[in-house]
Amino acid sequence: MSDILIDGLAPTEADLHYLALVNYGAYTSFRVEDGGVRGLALHLARLEASSVELFGAAVGQGHLRDLLRTALGDRREAWVRISLFSPDIWPRMPSGVGAPKVMTSVSPPPPPLADSLRLQVQTYGREEPHIKHTASMGLIRARRSARTEGFDDALFADPDGVISEGSSWNIGFVTGDTVVWPQAPMLAGVAQALIAQGLSAVGLDQRAAPVPVAELSAFDAAFICNSATPACPVIAIGKTALDPRPDLIARIRAAWAANPVEPI
Repeated sequence: MSDILIDGLAPTEADLHYLALVNYGAYTSFRVEDGGVRGLALHLARLEASSVELFGAAVGQGHLRDLLRTALGDRREAWVRISLFSPDIWPRMPSGVGAPKVMTSVSPPPPPLADSLRLQVQTYGREEPHIKHTASMGLIRARRSARTEGFDDALFADPDGVISEGSSWNIGFVTGDTVVWPQAPMLAGVAQALIAQGLSAVGLDQRAAPVPVAELSAFDAAFICNSATPACPVIAIGKTALDPRPDLIARIRAAWAANPVEPI
């Protein structure tokens, strides 16, 4: 079960009615570790940018931190989702402008997504991919379809076969001692950013480049990352097998862990 607050208070019937009927908003989610959050400033900055783009006004990072502290209470280990929505925006009346309401959800930390993954390539691109928005039907359907076909998850590529991201994560490819991040429209994930900041400390280089599906055999390994799963090896993409490289995955996780837990 999750503990849910809206603007720091118990949800009202009107708020729940709106949330049940309208799926317009943005969110971010992360793990609280020992009372802090790795990459918290990145999470909040992205959420603020989404607030301005979707609602025409920012919430304010100070206010977001206040609401986060209220939601957590004395809990020092948790999983948190912060969502933005506005009851002034409806399908027939979408013109409302102003700071959105803030919903916080606090629950126990989830386990990592998996120990390893077999991915199905699907031709798909998220709507407004730079925003972590609440329109998740396509993502759930993609993962559901992949599992129906015997895979663990879905990896997205454009009609030309250029890879972007996965259903709820970013992906990195490795050749030698270099991590190659796909260059394509996608969400700039916080876990990806944290890994990128720590790679030099573990002796790995990095670059961004288009990654065509047809050239996957050129890579030694691949991994996925999100806030719940700092690094998970990909062992197959379609019919292309990849080495799980536990030594490499340990270095990727160390790069992520090199970023300190930020106080709330």
